[in-house]
Amino acid sequence: MSFKIGQVEIGLDKPFFVIAGPCVIESKSLCLDIAKRLVGISERTSVPIIFKASFDKANRSSINSFRGIGMYPGLNILKRVREEYGLPVLTDVHEPRQAEIAGRFIDALQVPAFLCRQTDLLVACAKTGLPVNVKKGQFMSPMEMATVVEKLQYQKNDKIILTERGTFFGYNRLVNDMLAIKRMKFFSHPVIFDATHSIQTPGFDLIHSLDYKMNALTLAKASVAAGANGLFIEVHPEPSASKSDGGTIMPIDWVEDLLVTCKKIWEIVR
Repeated sequence: MSFKIGQVEIGLDKPFFVIAGPCVIESKSLCLDIAKRLVGISERTSVPIIFKASFDKANRSSINSFRGIGMYPGLNILKRVREEYGLPVLTDVHEPRQAEIAGRFIDALQVPAFLCRQTDLLVACAKTGLPVNVKKGQFMSPMEMATVVEKLQYQKNDKIILTERGTFFGYNRLVNDMLAIKRMKFFSHPVIFDATHSIQTPGFDLIHSLDYKMNALTLAKASVAAGANGLFIEVHPEPSASKSDGGTIMPIDWVEDLLVTCKKIWEIVR
């Protein structure tokens, strides 16, 4: 099964691609700046990029954490990114009612990992007819994602991407089983790897050093070698100033070199 997100071809036998952008929509100026830089990176590396940002982060650990600027303001910024820079846009939704509304503004929907088993949310996303990227829950085995695919396909939507983003290993730690990529590709849908969320320490307030962030580069390369069809990377021009996931978000200056390397790996193992 192959399909398009904007003009980006998606499928098991389609070119390597990337979903990238800030964790949360902080402002229009930030999103447009990142989008402009991603366009340049895409042109220089010949890697298609889909722009991602969240209008709401409903699963923040603290009630006082910044969640976003709101649904309609955020969706209008994503629409502006698409119109001004030609990048297809993707955002996540947390409630069924958000899916149809968001679908009027964007090119693809995303279901967060913690919500990947929520039937009503999956059904609402599938009913929009848009491509749906579902992140594998940190609490689920790769083969359990079969029921997620089934729920989407039951609504006659076969435009599905699955994302590996780590598995709980005791408290406050994630590990990555790279064999999960191959196992989820068994469902005949493309599988991508979330390099930045995979280095999180869930529920634990830890300021990561740049050395720690470099683990995301290692995992990204390993995932492509293991057969990932693409990457998911949250990026920011100044990670320490990011209002969400500042400890793990990737400096945008790292992205171009990473994509050059990962594309070479993908060409070897494809």
